[in-house]
Amino acid sequence: MIRFRQFPTHKAVLAAALALTLGLGACGGGSGEYVPYPEKGPDGTVNPNPTGERQTIFGSGGLFSSGGSKKPEEGGGAGIGVNSFLWRASLDTISFMPLASADPFGGVIITDWYAAPQTPTERFKVTVYILDKALRADGIRVSVFRQVRQGENWADQPTAPETGVSMENAILQRARELRVESEARR
Repeated sequence: MIRFRQFPTHKAVLAAALALTLGLGACGGGSGEYVPYPEKGPDGTVNPNPTGERQTIFGSGGLFSSGGSKKPEEGGGAGIGVNSFLWRASLDTISFMPLASADPFGGVIITDWYAAPQTPTERFKVTVYILDKALRADGIRVSVFRQVRQGENWADQPTAPETGVSMENAILQRARELRVESEARR
């Protein structure tokens, strides 16, 4: 008995075409502007870096640079992508709650659920967003989530709007204290 080779199904052909399209699309050239090939100098050599600046795939500051300016009021430290005073102040302010995750490059701190010993039937969770490299009042946002125990389950409940604002104010106050301490050490 002779068996003929089966042709691929339309799904397989579609998947292969999609993979080929994405693969070729990834070969595109960056910013879209024309960059000429470096010309040879008078001595016959090619200088691919005529400005003489150090160039790396990680940018001008390297892998652990915050990429911004190093002004004291901005508090940009090596390896952190947000204002370091706001970052440390946020961690200090919510230190009584267990951390679920902290991303210093993206500026997001998420706590796990916390129930105060005085109110074991109520628990809170906080997410802190650091939005700016400068120490500014609009550079931070805090979201507070609240749940109340109902029988065996936890039910979401609204929080007072001033709860998040008061935490933001506490973080800003602590950040200002850290900045003053930092300037005093200089």
